[in-house]
Amino acid sequence: MKTVNEDALQKNYITAAYGIRSWLLTRDHKRIALLYLISITLFFFVGGFFAVLMRLELMTPQGDLVSAETYNRLFTMHGIAMIFFFLVPSIPAVLGNFLLPMMLGARDLAFPRLNLLSWYLYMVGGAYTLYAMVTGGIDTGWTFYTPYSTGYSTTNVVPVVVGIFILGFSSILTGLNFIVTTHKMRAPGLTWFRLPLFVWSQYATSVIILLATPVLAITLALLGVERIFQVGIFDPALGGDPILFQHMFWFYSHPAVYIMVLPSMGVVSELVTCFARRRIFGYKFMAAAVMAIAVLGFLVWGHHMFVSGQSVYAGMAFSALSFFVAIPSAVKVFNWTATLHKGRIEFRTPVLYAFGFIGLFTIGGLTGLFLATLAVNVHLTDTYFVVAHFHYIMVGGAVMGYLGGIHYWWPKMTGRMYHEGWAKFSALILFVGFNLTFFPQFILGYLGMPRRYYIYPEEFQVLNVLSTAGASILGLGYIIPMIYLLWSLRKPRTAGPNPWNATGLEWLTPSPPPTHNFDKTPIVTEGPYAYEEKSANGE
Repeated sequence: MKTVNEDALQKNYITAAYGIRSWLLTRDHKRIALLYLISITLFFFVGGFFAVLMRLELMTPQGDLVSAETYNRLFTMHGIAMIFFFLVPSIPAVLGNFLLPMMLGARDLAFPRLNLLSWYLYMVGGAYTLYAMVTGGIDTGWTFYTPYSTGYSTTNVVPVVVGIFILGFSSILTGLNFIVTTHKMRAPGLTWFRLPLFVWSQYATSVIILLATPVLAITLALLGVERIFQVGIFDPALGGDPILFQHMFWFYSHPAVYIMVLPSMGVVSELVTCFARRRIFGYKFMAAAVMAIAVLGFLVWGHHMFVSGQSVYAGMAFSALSFFVAIPSAVKVFNWTATLHKGRIEFRTPVLYAFGFIGLFTIGGLTGLFLATLAVNVHLTDTYFVVAHFHYIMVGGAVMGYLGGIHYWWPKMTGRMYHEGWAKFSALILFVGFNLTFFPQFILGYLGMPRRYYIYPEEFQVLNVLSTAGASILGLGYIIPMIYLLWSLRKPRTAGPNPWNATGLEWLTPSPPPTHNFDKTPIVTEGPYAYEEKSANGE
């Protein structure tokens, strides 16, 4: 005979089981976004763990913490976890999934089941990769350069390649979903030039994903075929061409830079116009710049190969195109600055991340011009200058934009406000820690320290110690937000539908939004950033 307590306990177990099942089988784009948020955060800290071990090793000139083979595995697994499983999917999978239908006035994405399938594919690809990391890792570098990856490495190349191959289908399904939703499910009156710039950035990113990701999938499939069956594709010993691999890999991987940073540009556009309380300066130029970056990004992959033996004339063409692609990025920085000019800026946490993005992305872009210059590139290739430039774009840019977006839309996602003081402190800590970590690496690279080396001359130790000290501050800047954001979930729902007094259809819904988003499909009658009109009405 069961007691009352046993009946209650059984009822709780049944309720919990149904609750988990409802999440795992959900077709609600907002719940899928939160599933992605949890998964992506896991991989972020996995990649961060490998980075910590690398920086600890580099505090001293001699390899006294890990062996050379282990260090090769550390920087490879750090790059794979951060690039493929965090930076590429972070904003599209989390913020894009959560916000795009609401920004378009739709009740969900065009293909809800495909959306859920994309998360499952992400998890399966991640499981393969984590398996490879736990059972010995991989030491090829995240670029998988042949012929080392196809014939010489004794590490888990194939499981990682399989994991990333599966992950590619997750990205493709998400990109397809976003494009169809943007074309077919816009609210009445929401014309193309009334779309928020965040939507433009997601649309351009999705176009890149659909065109570039299959090339990476084919490249990795060929790598696996050569490694397993010894078919001569890339290995010169088998009659293959390793330069062909580089062309195919970078044809995806340079557009992938914009897969990572374009969504952040969309986030920053929303933050700048909201907290400056002004209409975005040059809206149509901003939208055109987004699409121009998406197109031109496919034409500059060869600047990664200036020292690979490609034609000098090809190098000159890629150099010129690399300078040209900087123009639409410069347009965006100029327009953000012009929007802030004479604006009534509210110094809230999200806009602090936007300021950080603009400053760090500008430094990353300008140093990219050094690497686009043929003669300078020969000196700087494969040095820490490249590491610093890449991280100023990816971490200083993409991660700053991601965190800015999380803080901006956190009240909408959860219905709760976080502690503003801690959030501002964390943004400051992160900015200081980032610059202390990576700015010394520009100097190290200029002085000639190669990347991917675990030992170095003693004269480089001071700069490496500074970089490691900055990494510890940077890590603190990442941990603090996780603490206060999770802590905010313990509070009552204190955020109203629109705590920032922002424009946009997503702010017309309750916080958090209901499953169907809108009780009635909204009708759009004005542009996306009518802040002057709100101010005139005293809002």
